[in-house]
Amino acid sequence: MAQDAPQNAAVSEVSAPVSAKPVTSCTNLPYLLKIEPVSGIGAELRLRCLLDRQQYHDPLGEAEREGISSSAWPIFGMLWPSGRVLAHAMLSYPLDGKRILELGCGLALASLVLHRRGGDVTASDCHPLAGEFLRKNLLLNQLPAMKYQSGNWARSNPLLGRFDVIIGSDVLYDRGQPQVLAQFIEQHAQPDAQVLIVDPDRGNRAAFNREMAARGYSHSETRVAALPGEGGKYKGRLLKYLKTSAH
Repeated sequence: MAQDAPQNAAVSEVSAPVSAKPVTSCTNLPYLLKIEPVSGIGAELRLRCLLDRQQYHDPLGEAEREGISSSAWPIFGMLWPSGRVLAHAMLSYPLDGKRILELGCGLALASLVLHRRGGDVTASDCHPLAGEFLRKNLLLNQLPAMKYQSGNWARSNPLLGRFDVIIGSDVLYDRGQPQVLAQFIEQHAQPDAQVLIVDPDRGNRAAFNREMAARGYSHSETRVAALPGEGGKYKGRLLKYLKTSAH
């Protein structure tokens, strides 16, 4: 789920007690949920997701103030193919003490995989419920506390800091996204940072490549034709960017 205009916030830990029992009932909520198993990422994870794209609940206008329309509201809470591809890539990604940021994390599947491996990862998203869904999914999978940040692609986030690796999936869906996202990355990437983006062949990839090149990043692309685990078809690319010059 890409971030449009979330509020600044300090990095905080989203915690879940290891002894907590898995969530089994969600009937008291104003939106419908399902528990979806995810394979192809090492040990299976179970994710608490929105039932479908018809779900919506924003009584206080929190999402609207973040620039999230009613039609876009449920996007954060669904399991998307690109998120699964990114999570699979993180299964073998070398950690080496790197500080990692997942931007527009949605259900934060890639962050959960890294966290389970012991990585220093911070998940971030603009949706007002993303942090709560992450907390519930930590509990559901009996995982310890991890870091979550409500970021902002369009404004300064001085409390967020800089990262060695920045990852994301399907974050180039809007024509204005390449410039805003590249600016955000520039603000929060270490000088020798690597950026990995899974893109389902959307039309804004070339514009993002140009924005990143203007900031001193070289890039390479790997085509992805299958989903991890069940092996369903996927059409997209894993984009890798590496800072090659000082800007």
